[in-house]
Amino acid sequence: MKKFLTIAMALTLTVSLAACGNKDKDSSSTSDSQGSSTTTQSADLSGSILAVGSTALQPLVEQVSKDFMDKNSGVSIQVQGGGSGTGLTQASEGQAQIGNSDVFAEEKLDADKAATLVDHQVAVVAMAAVTNKEVGVDGLTKQQLVDIFTGKVTNWNEVGGKDQKIQIVNRPSSSGTRSTFEKFALGTKTEDLAGSIQEDASGTVKKLVSETPGAIGYLALSYLDDSVQALKYDGVEATVDNVTNGSYPVWAYEHMYTKGEPDAATKAFLDYIASEEVQNGDVVELGYIPASKMEVKRDAAGNVTK
Repeated sequence: MKKFLTIAMALTLTVSLAACGNKDKDSSSTSDSQGSSTTTQSADLSGSILAVGSTALQPLVEQVSKDFMDKNSGVSIQVQGGGSGTGLTQASEGQAQIGNSDVFAEEKLDADKAATLVDHQVAVVAMAAVTNKEVGVDGLTKQQLVDIFTGKVTNWNEVGGKDQKIQIVNRPSSSGTRSTFEKFALGTKTEDLAGSIQEDASGTVKKLVSETPGAIGYLALSYLDDSVQALKYDGVEATVDNVTNGSYPVWAYEHMYTKGEPDAATKAFLDYIASEEVQNGDVVELGYIPASKMEVKRDAAGNVTK
């Protein structure tokens, strides 16, 4: 009887050790499948995150949020556009956990509201003036752009293009893309001209420019494709290399603002976006530039330093 009990206990111990071994193996496989990401799968992490604002940043946040939710099933993330001003306002008022913005908060909000927000810079976005492919130009000078967006030039033949009326597709005043374009491409704010089209979403701007004869607008590089003509600026192409070395000036940091320090789920999401996995993967893949690659820096006043 003793011999039987000894054998039974040995068998039980063997089964238990095997089960533990399999559990450890399954756990390590999960870790390996995620590579070297700084964010690991967590069943404990939970919460709801609303990220609102910049449509220039929206493709990146949407793509990364899906990956993050796959790795953290207890977290739900909603991503909405509406423009940088909307995102900053909702974040400062506590209506959204994250305000996505192409501009520094102090450029859009009163000083007291801006002071409540914490800046998380996740990438750099460059922007280019774009036209309908039939207008007949592939580049404009700064002055020509100013003349077009202030209504002094109204026909493409005045800047070397076809004899065709210029149709401006602009962004609303709340748009961070518009603020960046006006500040760094035009060097001045502009009024909304009679007859111009105003659209809030970058995807809609691209569609309108591609389909409207004589149209001109501006888009983040992440939205560019062969449906529109991206214009050189003072002879310089809007490329990643030209942005990073400082020769192409129309760019901005992409910010994800939180009101004060973020909660655990939001912090984990922001840490994930800042990870090497995302910075060298999704950020580059979608046409953004990792901030770490920049050879120049820019402050809220627009001052550039090496």
